[in-house]
Amino acid sequence: MRCYDEMRHHDDAVRPHYARFERWLVKQGNEAIARKRAEADLLFRRVGITFAVNGDLSGTERLIPFDLIPRIIPRSEWQTLEAGLRQRVQALNLFIHDVYHDRNIVRAGIVPAEQVYTNAQYRPEMQGVNVPLGVYAHIAGVDVVRAGDEGKFYVLEDNLRVPSGVSYMLENRKMMMRLFPELFVQNRIAPVAHYPDLLLDTLRSVAPEGVDDPVVVVLTPGMYNSAYFEHTFLAQQMGVELVEGKDLFVDDNYVFMRTTQGPKRVDVIYRRVDDDFLDPLAFRNDSALGVPGLLTAYRAGRVALANAMGTGIADDKSIYPYVPEMIEFYLGEKPILNNVPTFQCRKPDDLAYTLAHLPELVVKEVHGAGGYGMLVGPASTKAEIEAFRERLIARPGGYIAQPTLALSACPTFVESGVAPRHIDLRPFVLSGKTVTMVAGGLTRVALQEGSLVVNSSQGGGTKDTWMVD
Repeated sequence: MRCYDEMRHHDDAVRPHYARFERWLVKQGNEAIARKRAEADLLFRRVGITFAVNGDLSGTERLIPFDLIPRIIPRSEWQTLEAGLRQRVQALNLFIHDVYHDRNIVRAGIVPAEQVYTNAQYRPEMQGVNVPLGVYAHIAGVDVVRAGDEGKFYVLEDNLRVPSGVSYMLENRKMMMRLFPELFVQNRIAPVAHYPDLLLDTLRSVAPEGVDDPVVVVLTPGMYNSAYFEHTFLAQQMGVELVEGKDLFVDDNYVFMRTTQGPKRVDVIYRRVDDDFLDPLAFRNDSALGVPGLLTAYRAGRVALANAMGTGIADDKSIYPYVPEMIEFYLGEKPILNNVPTFQCRKPDDLAYTLAHLPELVVKEVHGAGGYGMLVGPASTKAEIEAFRERLIARPGGYIAQPTLALSACPTFVESGVAPRHIDLRPFVLSGKTVTMVAGGLTRVALQEGSLVVNSSQGGGTKDTWMVD
């Protein structure tokens, strides 16, 4: 399967935006790069930049493999990508507001009612609740791939609940600047270090009405969460408190934080806890991670949550196929970024096609994440395909299917030296009074030759992402 090479044309000529870096790379040699990679691993481990794999009962913390060869995007391409991401996130926020208020898109027959109101991510408790500025997804991590000979960009999925990975974007950049300062002298690379400032500005902008100097906290499930490093990192970078549910309480519909000086009112919670666990009085009563009464305070407008409760309805994979139509419905514009063609297995014709072409398709659970619960047909055995076929027949509404894209490849330093590996990109879009983003994102790379699965939980690594003039 032929794929787009980020660094070279099909005739092996180097693309202009990679030319300066390629000349530098040729001079280095594999031994020098290997020494720098070992140094990076040591530094990452000292800082504690690790993650836990869901389902790994040993609780072992792992380093996410970091590749020293950056993914480089020219400004002209980034401008198109940025415009498409802003457009998409704006439409998704309008969709979530509509779902919980007037339901115009459902009444118009564009999104089927059952796809929304029987969805596990729909929260009836949010019906009629107004949120500050009408923004629900304050932080969005949109997974983008490029495919085909022309390297066209496609949106693979929208992550709107508790999107993670931005800390790796920031630490990757710091590491590259530490190991190769000369590269940042030679190249005009857009900065990303100001992301925590943009994030804090975004969070403060959605504080409850009348609050002039809002108190912001980061709510974490605790140290055993796979993204705990990121929670502590972002709290530290923003200069705000990192709290767990037990550190907060609700009194008279206000949220307070326990401190050594006594209770302190909290106005904005950047929550990294899933909806189900946020309030044991409203959702799962066995949750020890949430804050009793938080939903009541939220509905009263006394505290802001980022992202809002109920946001998951817009990042469910069963809703994904309708996003291009959302953009046209709410904004009156043609989508700048396309979806990947998608078969909805709840539809009999789509299911029949999927079952007939399983070895060629990627099939995903609509509520799945992290590379789990999916079938990559071309990389699966006959036995795996047949086992998945049974699951699909038993519960077709729980799956979508997509063609196996030839994801673009980027030069990557592996055991054999520099070789192409497939990548994707997760830019982070911030929505408050304005929509902002840093020029770049988290590039994830499938380190196994031929693999299309970039998730860190499945053995993938990360790269620094450069937007250059």
